[in-house]
Amino acid sequence: MAVLLGCIADDFTGGTDLAGMLVKSGMKTIQLIGVPTGPAPDDVDAIVIALKSRTNPVADAIEESLAALEWLRQQGCKQYYFKYCSTFDSTPKGNIGPVAEALMKALDTKFTIACPAFPANKRSIYKGHLFVGDELLSESGMRNHPLTPMTNSNLVRVLQAQVKGKVGLTDYSFVKGGAGVIDKRFTDLQKDGCQFSIVDALSDIDLYSIGAACADLPLITGGSGIALGLPENFRKKGLLKIIGDANKLGTVRGLKAVIAGSCSVATQEQVRVMKEKSPAYFVDPLALVDGKDVVAEALSWVSENITKGPVLVYATSAPEIVKSIQEKVGVNKAGEMVEHALAHIAQGLVKLGVGQLIVAGGETAGAVVKALGISGLRIGPEIAPGVPWTKAVFEQSHNEPFVLALKSGNFGGPQFFNEAWDYIQ
Repeated sequence: MAVLLGCIADDFTGGTDLAGMLVKSGMKTIQLIGVPTGPAPDDVDAIVIALKSRTNPVADAIEESLAALEWLRQQGCKQYYFKYCSTFDSTPKGNIGPVAEALMKALDTKFTIACPAFPANKRSIYKGHLFVGDELLSESGMRNHPLTPMTNSNLVRVLQAQVKGKVGLTDYSFVKGGAGVIDKRFTDLQKDGCQFSIVDALSDIDLYSIGAACADLPLITGGSGIALGLPENFRKKGLLKIIGDANKLGTVRGLKAVIAGSCSVATQEQVRVMKEKSPAYFVDPLALVDGKDVVAEALSWVSENITKGPVLVYATSAPEIVKSIQEKVGVNKAGEMVEHALAHIAQGLVKLGVGQLIVAGGETAGAVVKALGISGLRIGPEIAPGVPWTKAVFEQSHNEPFVLALKSGNFGGPQFFNEAWDYIQ
């Protein structure tokens, strides 16, 4: 089976988000962790390579993304996709723009789009401005993000600050006209010297139209929403069949646990709600700073409570607490300390019999996946928009089936941690 769509995601939860959207639309999809070395699986339509490049130095992000692209090209992919967060997480230096330009150069293409819209998760774009619900991005909780604070909602300006090429806009007056009108707008923008176009989107209908207009673009960049419209392009070309079992995972066993490292507003609420019904242990970042053996204490607590139902281990804290820790030890070190501790706790959870695991937060998910020796994820049923259950593929033999959900910090409703288990029973 030929691989149709080759995707590069700049973090782990974002990769799972995209892969879940593709499976939802009938493409058999696998997510691979890091740049692969061997051949692609022979039973998939799409491959998502999940990197940890969102907050890396720009040069490192470019190098890793180009290596992923080269591997995907060797698999004969028909089209390529650079996936980033639906809140356009980046800084004036990158990494979205520089990585996109490097990929365009490698593919020898002169034009692409940038559309992080995901209406199902209340991310919409109008007149080039990104909204989170009814708030401009710059007024949302993302303005306080510890690594990529988003203080400008105008994506044309945000992207233009990161790239050398000209950035244009396909606003809603074109998008509402459908795929043909959108495609003509892309042609006109290229005539005007644009290499990029931010694209407005307010609904899933818009995403399907945009996806159709992108059928012949070698490279697409955006959030996971645009993926809704891409599988149909391959069906129209006779390259993809309608598949009814693309999301089947098979046997599920093992104890249940949640690890939450994200400090997003959504995850804070999910933690609060789960704590009302389930045993919960707080991994205190200040205790880590003081050198206490928090991992051992956490696992001792887990061993006493794991049979009482899903347990929650969380480092999720309010922004002011995160800021105070960053001021004490530095932004990067603060994050690394928490990720390191949660990754070691995840290893201990598996030894205690956990076979069903939810991880909240992109950086946390990356650390956990690496610590557990997971090389890939078979994508299963969707729990909430952008968050599917997956079955782990391990670097070394692993007999027991192990399923996990990697949740972007901002995704899911208040009951997410409590209700997720119902989707794999």
